[in-house]
Amino acid sequence: MGRASQLFEMMALDDFEELLADKPSNERWELIGGRVVRMMVGARWEHGRIVQNIATSLESGFRAAGSSCQTFTETFYMKSRPLDAAMLPDVLVVCGDLEPGTTSVDNPTVLFEVLSPGTEARDRFEKWSVYQQLGSLQHYVLVARDRAHIEVFDRVDGAWTGFRVLEGLDATLDLAAIQAALPLRDIYYRVIAR
Repeated sequence: MGRASQLFEMMALDDFEELLADKPSNERWELIGGRVVRMMVGARWEHGRIVQNIATSLESGFRAAGSSCQTFTETFYMKSRPLDAAMLPDVLVVCGDLEPGTTSVDNPTVLFEVLSPGTEARDRFEKWSVYQQLGSLQHYVLVARDRAHIEVFDRVDGAWTGFRVLEGLDATLDLAAIQAALPLRDIYYRVIAR
């Protein structure tokens, strides 16, 4: 057995879904490119507030515009059988109606991850290597937790050639694929901005 097999539990999505039935309630489990990742539930309040701010701002804009897009946070899976992935992005945007009882999607348009020291490398590298293979994904947004700093990967004409860095509370995050603009002041409301 190789060293990687000893260090990480590897499995297909079907096996992972069976394993979820035995998951302790105090853990979050993800499958990232076939690798099982177990994390404890809970995060600093700043993380939760940023996630709420993003989801609330986007959802309000979608309703006002009559958009078919909707947001889900932290407990709604993005699953892909071909990629052996079942991940829980901090904020997921999907456009279009969902069937009743749906517990996951495989076609997100935008994904957000709020960075922390414990998850930053996974969000930047492991998750990004899977996310960029999703044909529907148009924007991948990395949000710093402790300062007004956002990094955005944009799919331009079918290729991941766009990259932007937004700094400071006066900047605005424009997401063309969902016709949304979020001021960083709103994203960081009650965290950095008052």
